[in-house]
Amino acid sequence: MSQSKIKALLVVFFDRKGIVHHESVPRGQMVNKLLYLEVLACLRDAVHRKRLELWENQTWMLHHDNAPAHVSLLICSYLAKHQTSVVPHPPYSPDLAPADFLLFPKFKTTLKGRLFQTTEEIQDNVIRELRTIIESAFQEAFQQRKKHWKRCIASREGYFEGDST
Repeated sequence: MSQSKIKALLVVFFDRKGIVHHESVPRGQMVNKLLYLEVLACLRDAVHRKRLELWENQTWMLHHDNAPAHVSLLICSYLAKHQTSVVPHPPYSPDLAPADFLLFPKFKTTLKGRLFQTTEEIQDNVIRELRTIIESAFQEAFQQRKKHWKRCIASREGYFEGDST
């Protein structure tokens, strides 16, 4: 089996209750600060609609990693202007991204080995899989991430393997 020549990029935001917002990145487009700014505006609208209690209490927080598009001055200014709290992400810790504890493992097990002919077919299948994830799976993913985060702190940001605690 050869690696697919078709690439699809989906930006997904979720919390303990489920998917808050997802958006397909146009073909050939990279996630740069301008695209991410547009996505954040859509995310804010989605939080306002889907998590009204968090919106009204101003208690919703954003966790994204330290990718250049996420930490650019433009994005930081936008988030500050809109009083959006950001959960700090430790440098050099890509394995603490929330998607690593739920989305990537799920997609790897359900979509691995399947051949898709178009970007749209990939996106449709991934979105269908997103919709099958139950609330308790999101809650468990956040618990796993919390354990992993504690292990990183305990190891003083040292390297470790496996999930044994």
